[in-house]
Amino acid sequence: MTPDFIREALRQVRYPGFSRDIISFGLVKDVRCEPGLVTVNLEIATRDPKVPEQIFQDCHAILDPLPDIGTVKVEIDVKDAPAAAGAGSSVGKSSIPGVKRIIAVASGKGGVGKSTVAANLAVALAATGAKVGLCDCDLYGPSVGQMFAVSEKPMANEHDEIIPMEAHGLKLMSMGFLLDDRSPVIVRGPMATRYTQQFLRQVAWGELDFLVLDLPPGTGDIQLTIVQTVSVDGVIIVTTPQEVALIDARKAISMFAKVNVPILGLIENMAWFECDAGKKYFLFGKDGGVKEAEHLNVPLLGQIPINIETRERGDIGAPIALVSPEKNKVSAAFHQIATHVRAKLPT
Repeated sequence: MTPDFIREALRQVRYPGFSRDIISFGLVKDVRCEPGLVTVNLEIATRDPKVPEQIFQDCHAILDPLPDIGTVKVEIDVKDAPAAAGAGSSVGKSSIPGVKRIIAVASGKGGVGKSTVAANLAVALAATGAKVGLCDCDLYGPSVGQMFAVSEKPMANEHDEIIPMEAHGLKLMSMGFLLDDRSPVIVRGPMATRYTQQFLRQVAWGELDFLVLDLPPGTGDIQLTIVQTVSVDGVIIVTTPQEVALIDARKAISMFAKVNVPILGLIENMAWFECDAGKKYFLFGKDGGVKEAEHLNVPLLGQIPINIETRERGDIGAPIALVSPEKNKVSAAFHQIATHVRAKLPT
């Protein structure tokens, strides 16, 4: 028995609710092999007692049957994760200096318009008089630069903090600002984790009422990194009405529940297309998000119709929420959602 052999065996132990193993997440801090005894030390940041219990059981399930292993001792040091709203947090406790509230916008799968929702929600929140930042945490598919027509490279201040870009009254950060248009992001899990932490901790966000995080799709290591790095006050789940999207929305809601992040609500995007004659066409099914919100007992924050102007304005860097709500139904929907969010998370 060697520590390397034990570590390799522990790659079969997944973090509850995620597909990634505890070795890749860096939770195993030490492995000691002595005659007749193997000791494994783990460090976990969570407020859910079920998480270390499950990992403890899974470690023993993997290690105990190994031949000639002797006694297995699994020691877990449980540290408090940053408190989320509803878990004793208060205004100003986001763990990012100057930032009062952190809102994550997530989806179970790609292609549901999550980045469009995040961008327009940030614009709509700013229209209420709030100071807002938008952090594009989707390292592999950054889109904030395009949506806000920002192509300059950010600078650093005297404290070696990245100075966020600004557009339409928002502070913005994205991996896309650091690369040219044709450069792919080719990084493995640990580096992706490091970049994510840097965007949250080493950006000079200044004083903000809200920092909106545009998360990558799915339930992977970047999501876990974020909730273990900062206090997320709540998450908004974006879905389209069809079942193939709703399946993954359920997984996303379940994942955030496991890591104690409150679900602010669900947004049904691309809910319908309305032609010039006023007839609605339910391209992806009707009221799938409405029914799912009722089934999961989470608030339905709004339904966003699909239209050409939303796409056009996203392409030129002028999000649809900049249009007066009285003149555009999509803009009106985003502003209504922003009102709901401010009511749930007063600053």
